[in-house]
This record gives sequence, C-alpha cells and structure tokens, in this order.
Amino acid sequence: MPSTTTKSKYWSGMRDSAPFLLIVGPFSVLFGVLATEAGLNIFEVMSFSLVVIAGAAQFTALQLMQDEAPTFIILISALAVNLRVAMYSAALTPYLGQSALWQRVCVSYLLVDQNYALSHTKFEAEPTLTTSQRLAYYFGTCSLIVTTWLLGSYIGAALGFIFPQNLPLDLALPIAFLSMIAPMMRTLPHLIAATVAIMISIFAAGMPYSFGLILAGLAGMITGAQTEVWLQRRLKCKKL
Repeated sequence: MPSTTTKSKYWSGMRDSAPFLLIVGPFSVLFGVLATEAGLNIFEVMSFSLVVIAGAAQFTALQLMQDEAPTFIILISALAVNLRVAMYSAALTPYLGQSALWQRVCVSYLLVDQNYALSHTKFEAEPTLTTSQRLAYYFGTCSLIVTTWLLGSYIGAALGFIFPQNLPLDLALPIAFLSMIAPMMRTLPHLIAATVAIMISIFAAGMPYSFGLILAGLAGMITGAQTEVWLQRRLKCKKL
C-alpha cells in the first residue's frame, strides 16, 4: 500500500505540472534561439541549461553577455535573480528536511519556480503526507518541467532559424511568473512585497546592467519579511 500511494503521488505531481508545459515549452525554446543568436553553440546552450536550470537567471546572464558586461557583473546579477530559490528552499525544508542527503541534493538541483509553487501548495493543503509521499510528488512535478526545459533549449538552439522573427515567444516569461505568483498573493506581506518591488523596478528601470531589478527584488523581500515580523509581533501583543 505505501509504495502504491507513493507512486500515485508521483503521477499526481506530473499531472499537476502538465499545464505549465504551455509556458515552459515556449520559454525554453526562446532561450535556445536567443542563446545561439548570442553566439553560443548547441553544446554550450545545453551545458548552460543543464548546469543552471533557472530560466530567469539564464536570460539575465545571456542579456548581460550580449551587452558585454564584466564577468563579475554577470555572475552577481544571475545569483541575485536566483536569490528567490534560497527562499523556496527554506520554505520546503520543514516538509522535506528529514529526507536523505542525496535526496535533498536532488531536490536542490531540480528546484525551480513551478515545482516549488505546486509542491508548497500541496504540502500545505495535505499536512498528513509522509516524507516519501512529499518527495514523490515533488519529483513528479520536476519530471515534465525539467525535461521540457532541456528539450526546448535543444530545439531552440538547433532549429531556431526556422522560427519567424516576429513570433512572440518572449511573452512566455511574464506569463509564466504571473501564473505562479498571482495565486500566491494571499497575505498582506505578499501584497506589500510585490507592490514595493514593482514600484522600485519602475523607478529604477534606467539603471545599468539591470541593477534596478536586483534592487527591486531585494527591497521587496526585505519589506515582505519585515511586514511579516510586524504582524507576528502585533498578534502576540493582542494575545497578551
């Protein structure tokens, strides 16, 4: 029975992740196309996607490479964009932290926006799941998404020349983030963090090397965290 239940959670994760393929597919193809246009060969494109598996960071690094930014700036910018993954990891630790080391390594390597959003929502909704069932669901969400990302990167790199120049593949990026973030805007800290980040990103749009986005992201995270702390303190005071 346990193994059957674990398998069902894996397939459940795959089914839940399937709608995201409509976004991840064009997004990954777009990366392959733009990467080859920037001068990378197919091996370099695939190595990039295999090592990083982080679309936003890859697009950021690619854009800065095209702008001939210093290597240090490229690395710092990509890392800054991926700071959100550290928060994802912290949020999943209470649910997956008891798993074996090699399993946690795999979880960390495969962690992206989509499987985090699906898994965290699932784990909150079903607190009685065992660690094995949670891992099965998580890896189920990874299977289609990561495979599609790698396959799309290859297709874009190998066949990018056949796509029309005016094909709006770049719409996949904002749609992907909106589809993940909108359902999660359920609390005051989330709303305040998003508002602050949006406002700062608009006013700082002219900063070089996309520093405005980095600044906006950091400001949003700090503001959201401080709002959460303030609400918790206020709740404790009311109880006293």
